[in-house]
Amino acid sequence: MSDRYRAVVTGGNTGIGAAISRTFLDRGYDVVCMSRRKPDFSHERLDFIEVDLADPAATRAAAAKAAVRPITHFVHNAGVIKPNLLHKVELEELALVTQLHLGAAIEIVQAALPSMKAAHFGRIVLMSSRALLGLQTRTVYSATKAGMIGMMRTWALELAQFGITVNAIAPGPIGDTEMFEAVMSPESERGKALAKAIPIGRLGRSMDVARAVDFFCAKDADFLTGQTLFVCGGASLGSTVT
Repeated sequence: MSDRYRAVVTGGNTGIGAAISRTFLDRGYDVVCMSRRKPDFSHERLDFIEVDLADPAATRAAAAKAAVRPITHFVHNAGVIKPNLLHKVELEELALVTQLHLGAAIEIVQAALPSMKAAHFGRIVLMSSRALLGLQTRTVYSATKAGMIGMMRTWALELAQFGITVNAIAPGPIGDTEMFEAVMSPESERGKALAKAIPIGRLGRSMDVARAVDFFCAKDADFLTGQTLFVCGGASLGSTVT
């Protein structure tokens, strides 16, 4: 197949998604960002599809639009936390987060599969979280991020015969993202204490995650599938940090 790749990145407009999009652009890929807000950066090979991925019908339409041209790479990075202690969790929250984390991934991959199968090549990366191991106030977030792993492993088994690999990244605390800053400032006492509690001794950066995604998405990474890579500074090694 041609080495001209075309990647779809959900939530590719900011934070980790923006770092992934920029990394792909640096690699020479065409990139399609699917998100509610337009990226604050531009590039001749960057396209933008405005969509609320929590809306199944809108997601289906956006996926069809993206698939008008062949898709070789898909990174499902968009996400939301909806933190709540168990006694306050609403099933509406579960439905929304399930659609965003799982349903949207299914719909976009279904749209991308014909071109990936035709090329006998594809790279799919799902953005899970260290929180899949469990974390207070993360009932719906942890459940859906853990669900991603089962879904990823199933897809890896189904799609290996077509030259398509499917893997997951599970980031720990990434301090330069809107999602993290909505919970705490990296410069706050709480943020500094959290960084100190991580074995590596610092918060993660978006590029830490983007490098891991780039690793899974390489053309020669064809013997890597069904795997979950924790990018967490060691926070998954029995730690209770967020």
